[in-house]
Amino acid sequence: MTTTEQGADHPDRAPTQPAPPTQTRPADGAAPATTATSDEPHTRPPDPTRHHPTVLAEQARRAEDLQLHIADKITAFAGSMNFVYLHIALFAIWMLFIESSPWPTLTLIVSLEAIFLSTFVMIGQNRQAAFQQAKADHDFTEQELELKTNTQLTREIHTLTTELHNRLLDPPTHQPA
Repeated sequence: MTTTEQGADHPDRAPTQPAPPTQTRPADGAAPATTATSDEPHTRPPDPTRHHPTVLAEQARRAEDLQLHIADKITAFAGSMNFVYLHIALFAIWMLFIESSPWPTLTLIVSLEAIFLSTFVMIGQNRQAAFQQAKADHDFTEQELELKTNTQLTREIHTLTTELHNRLLDPPTHQPA
């Protein structure tokens, strides 16, 4: 196991300070140009292994359901350029070599395919809506918990501040015995 620089990969650690910009001088002797280093936080790609808990739960649920897995694969393929290229080739072959005008069988095939693909699109939209609702519910719960925690911390800080104020500004009075 390798160790990483503090904050480089762990979300709970503060990020390290980026290296200072390097200066380069153009060959013509003009003023130095400042270039950003690749370690700046805004230039690093996001960590693809970190996901929202709701995303992870949805992925686990989908991996367990064979029907959803098949629907995902079909939708992914139907939404790709390979799908378009395959159809261009198949339609060209069909129209040029298999069936003469007016292509009634091809029309039937394309119509049926459109029905099924629109169904897969609606399945995807329903899944996306359910996912967004689950994520919103999770975010709401987390925000409520954070609000309660912040409120409790604010109250404790107020109590401590009041106690310090009372001890430092109102010292106890000693009565002579």
